[in-house]
Amino acid sequence: MLKAYIDKLILLPEKDWCALSELFYEKQVKKGEHLSCAGSAADQWALLTKGVARSYYNSKNGIEYNSSFFVGGELVGDFSSLVSHRPSVVSIQALTDCELLSADFASIVQLYDRYPMIERLFKILAEQLYLIKEKREIEIMMMDASERYGLFLQESPDIEQLVPQYHIAAYLGITPTQLSRIRSKKAPLVLVHA
Repeated sequence: MLKAYIDKLILLPEKDWCALSELFYEKQVKKGEHLSCAGSAADQWALLTKGVARSYYNSKNGIEYNSSFFVGGELVGDFSSLVSHRPSVVSIQALTDCELLSADFASIVQLYDRYPMIERLFKILAEQLYLIKEKREIEIMMMDASERYGLFLQESPDIEQLVPQYHIAAYLGITPTQLSRIRSKKAPLVLVHA
């Protein structure tokens, strides 16, 4: 799965792929456990191969916000903390039992000089993550909650069935009650014939 993910971004020469793939190991995380916690510098780069996880942060007044959901086949981690070596402001938690392919990011960086295409891969990843972050910021600023929910359903239709509604509400930046109202308005009308 890791090779298929990378091949979509860039075709690494065989020697580069071998050097990179040797750094990865399988890891299991149980539902409810954390892959990483706010306050600690991130050091692992991982591909989620099975399960669902979330990244979240707590506001100063204790409100929890989900910043991202991750499903099988997606990267998991706090890339800004990995690159900056600063403590992460987000925590990442497994919402189901998860399986990952994980590697120490510092070990990956050590490959850059000998394998420039690996460095290129991570530049491409950084660009993609920036675009995702910018898109999310625009959605929050330009769309109302109902529009954000509609877009969420369109882009991530399976997640709604896998995670509790309060997590989806926290991702949309609304309360569970507000989400319930939005969902009831979007529910199809059932016509009753006499």
